[in-house]
Amino acid sequence: MAKQRHLNNAPILEAIIDFRTKLPSTFKVTQFALLKDLLADSYPVIEENRGFEGELKITMGKGVQQSITDKGLQGFFFKSQDRKNVAQFRQDGFTFSRLKPYTNWQAVLEDAKRLWALYLKIASPELYTRIAVRYINQLVIPLPIESFRDYLTAPPAVPENLPQSVRSFLTRVTICDEKVNIMANIIQALENVGKADNVAIFLDIDVFKLKESGFKENEIWPTFEQLHDLKNQIFFDSIQEKTARLFE
Repeated sequence: MAKQRHLNNAPILEAIIDFRTKLPSTFKVTQFALLKDLLADSYPVIEENRGFEGELKITMGKGVQQSITDKGLQGFFFKSQDRKNVAQFRQDGFTFSRLKPYTNWQAVLEDAKRLWALYLKIASPELYTRIAVRYINQLVIPLPIESFRDYLTAPPAVPENLPQSVRSFLTRVTICDEKVNIMANIIQALENVGKADNVAIFLDIDVFKLKESGFKENEIWPTFEQLHDLKNQIFFDSIQEKTARLFE
């Protein structure tokens, strides 16, 4: 595993802070449009977030039947002019994303706090039952690779009697820190970047906490710090020192 430290060229494609909420039955999702003027300077690009549900039916004699249902307007995307900061104001929650290039945790957190305050003001949620920190990393690794163990601490294992040339893989585990009741989904996936001299390994870390009774406002931000700390531990414990040095 790698030593935890600041990486000047961190391989972060997207950093996400997410809330899942329950809004009053009287709330109308169109009310989020009231934020247009408030966010005009910093988030001038606005797009509708619409939901769709697909269904496939296989019936004897009729083959495959496909239907798509429009679930209607779910919320709005508010994007910065360069589209690197994205805020989602939705019927079921709020999400703030920072796309590559990454800034830093405190900058992401402060933006999320400011926008979350607007969500509270407009929507007055009854409960927020899930909060999460998710970081999607793209580890571009130079070829040739003798063993993925040179770069990952827990790569997928191929039975030793089988050919060992791996072209792709996808692994997903969910872990739980029972002391603080925090969970994390960890996904590793290998994808060819399209260049002959490297490949990309995606390391997707989603750290979250659930509370059916709802979080109190004064416990949200300290909990986000815990989520971020565990995210950092997972990242550096998942990669080797050789990998970390690629992004210093």
